[in-house]
Amino acid sequence: MPWNLDENRPIYLQLMEKIRHDIVSGIYCPGERLPSVRELALDAAVNPNTMQKALSELERSNIVYSQRTSGRFITEDEHMLKQLKNELAAEHIQEFFEKMKQLGFPQEETLALVKEHIKEGQ
Repeated sequence: MPWNLDENRPIYLQLMEKIRHDIVSGIYCPGERLPSVRELALDAAVNPNTMQKALSELERSNIVYSQRTSGRFITEDEHMLKQLKNELAAEHIQEFFEKMKQLGFPQEETLALVKEHIKEGQ
């Protein structure tokens, strides 16, 4: 999956967001070893130092952890991962409602459209 980085925002923040997304969506499982800094940097087409900064920040937030000679691993704290997933979902929902408001839809009408869309999808 392409990394689609935006030049107008700090790259390391976007890398963090992508890795967090990959974790909560199940691309990386709890306890799984992450690819090396160089592998991730090559995949994302970024400087390894930038990727290192992103991973260090993820470590600071306890989403990943290091084992000296073995690399970095995804936390096994299921509660933390569920909370992270809910936080990301809330951010997406907030963005969606803001965009719908910009289009002129009140919340009630937006909810009705969502319900209609779900019904059509079943």
